[in-house]
Amino acid sequence: MLKAMKISLPVAAAAAALTLSQPAQAEVELSFYTGYQTSPHSRITGVRGSGGGAYSNLIGWQGKSFEMPPYYGVRATWWRDNDIGFGVEFSHNKAYAPAAEMPAGFTRLEFTDGHNIITANVSKRWTNKWGSVTPYVSGGLGIALPHVDVTEGTNRTFGYQLTGPAMRLTAGAKYAFNDQWSVFGEYQFTWSQNSANLAGGGTMEGRILSNALNVGVGFSF
Repeated sequence: MLKAMKISLPVAAAAAALTLSQPAQAEVELSFYTGYQTSPHSRITGVRGSGGGAYSNLIGWQGKSFEMPPYYGVRATWWRDNDIGFGVEFSHNKAYAPAAEMPAGFTRLEFTDGHNIITANVSKRWTNKWGSVTPYVSGGLGIALPHVDVTEGTNRTFGYQLTGPAMRLTAGAKYAFNDQWSVFGEYQFTWSQNSANLAGGGTMEGRILSNALNVGVGFSF
């Protein structure tokens, strides 16, 4: 049975990075980004707390990327000489359920601090083909660690939970100003399968997807 986890997001991201902290090659790239993130419709199912019965609702999630707390992400990539990279990534995704689409009895249903995805990535880039512009792709597998914020009647669920597996796919290009600094733009897709425990004995399960257009800054050393 999954239990709520009291953990700060910076600590979670740092802990994930430490698992791959052994240097494997000459170049490490740190990337920081924000952007416009949305979440398409998906169905959630579960049981209401306090014996309230089952529910099944199709939710048109809202991303609200630029509302506080904003959507953002950070990743570290260790590049080898063959332009294959290995790394870790944390993204602070967001998902709000509109009031009209929530299960009966719910007054709040959101993952806004956030629907956090942590993955171990494998990446490929193509250097020295278009001058200072370097295309890249990346894929990763990991976990969803959302902040579950649900109010159902008098029951309030508010905290981090490890809810299930996750994956991400990314494609983009960066422009290098020099050997250290660059800017980039990319498209990123994430998938997660979630199972959360709600206050009062309730449960919630469902798949949450996201699409994002990111812009960011990279630093290599």
